[in-house]
Parts: sequence; C-alpha cells; structure tokens
Amino acid sequence: MSLSSSSVTEARRALGQRLREIRRESGLTARALARLAGWHESKCSRIENGRTAPSDADIRVWTLHCRAVGQTADLIATAHAVAGMYVEWRRMERSGLRRAQESVLPLWERTRRFRSYASWLLPGPLQTPGYIRALLSSIRDRRSLTDDLDAAVRVRIDKQRFLHGGGTFAVVVEESVLRHRIGGPEVMAAQLGHLLAVASLPAVSLGIIPLTADRTVLWPVEGFWIFDDVQVNVELVSAYLTITQPYEINMYATTFAQMADLAVYGAAARSLITAAIDSLD
Repeated sequence: MSLSSSSVTEARRALGQRLREIRRESGLTARALARLAGWHESKCSRIENGRTAPSDADIRVWTLHCRAVGQTADLIATAHAVAGMYVEWRRMERSGLRRAQESVLPLWERTRRFRSYASWLLPGPLQTPGYIRALLSSIRDRRSLTDDLDAAVRVRIDKQRFLHGGGTFAVVVEESVLRHRIGGPEVMAAQLGHLLAVASLPAVSLGIIPLTADRTVLWPVEGFWIFDDVQVNVELVSAYLTITQPYEINMYATTFAQMADLAVYGAAARSLITAAIDSLD
C-alpha cells in the first residue's frame, strides 16, 4: 500500500473507531442505529471500518441518536481534516501554478521551526530563479496547466523571505540531489553556488548525506517538510499529502533526525557542493 493511501485509510479508520465507541457507549447496535437513521443496515459498518467517509449530515445523525451531540463539531472537524489529507495535483493546480504556490503561505507564515528532507530536488527556499523556472515549466508542460509561470516563479521567490523572518530551517538533502541537472549546466552552476551562500545564513542548517554513507538501516525516502510539530507535507507524483496525526508526525520527525545524523555539515558539506560544481565541467 502506498504512503498516500495508507495514511488516509488509517485516519479514516481512526475516525470510524471513534464513532463505533460513541455508538457502543449509547447502548445501540449498528443495526438499531441504522434503523433510527433510515440507512441501509450496512452503512454503520462501512463507516466504522473506514470504508465509507461520513458526511457532515451522517455525523450529526449519528451523534443525535447516540446522545453525543456535544462531540458533533469535533467529529466534523476531524472528518474535514481527513478529507483534506490527500489532494490531487490536478485539483490544486486547476487554475494554474500560482494558486498552488500561494496555498501554503498561511502555513509558512505561522511556522517557526522548519525541517525539510529532500531526496529528489533542492527545497524551494534554497532554489534560484533559474532552477525554479526550469522545475515549474516542466510541471506546467507535463500536466498541461494554465500558463502562469512568471507569476508562480515570483510567488516561490517571495517565499524565500522566510529565511530571514525569524524562523529556523534545518535542511537535509541527499548528495544525489546536487548531481541532478535541472535546467542544464549553467542553471545548476548558479544554483549550487547559491546553495553555498544560503548555507551560511544564521537561520539555516544544511546537511548533505554523502553517496558513500552506509544506508543499511535507513535508505532514501520521499521528500517531506515538517512544520513545527503540527503538520507534515509530502509531495507525491500524483498528489499533495497533508499529515496531522501526531503519531505520524512523530514518525517523520524521527526519520528526519536519523537522516540528519547521516549527513555532513560545514566544510564537509561545502566540499560536496564544490565537487558537484566541478562535475559540471
């Protein structure tokens, strides 16, 4: 099962378990609740086992008949959070790339501790305009999106103000990321040179996991961002995954700490960047 499907399924199942506990505490059987609600008798089972997502109306009816109206608002909020965990790119980018870039700004504005692990591409705040343009133009063409490339590039560049906004950024990247030629040799040369400069900022900690690191215990995984200790975002091939379950956030925080232990910093990291620049020749 993929990360996206397993995370969403587990969250839906957890909501179903809460509803099951409420029903049992009320003394109702699933069949009795379905009869009172006017549902097919299998609906309660599907909801409780996470196979069917309950609507707001379903939750209101459930809590009404189970005499748990006081929990209605919290259950509906949880259901909305589950529904928002997995967002398809085509839905997010329906009106173009700029809107997708802007959608995360409120989260960035309220975050003070950023942690990012990158296994494919350099993280957005560390990217040069040329690198950004090469990435976004490729996404635009591959997904046949509205052409608002210039506006999208400006939004992403503007996000780099957060590097100077009072928050801290701990970034860990695989050395292979330095070798992926995005935009061609000239763009990559400028990007890697910029990376050397950004790594010296007081708010930035840059670690690079060498290709020679022993990966027996922990191999490269999907790239992710951790925002404080409240949310994790993961970019998948087909969708954008938002994780808010505390135990899952802790899993990513633990993985990040382990990846950080594998990385090198300071002069050793700069040496790997310089070697990647030299390889462009």
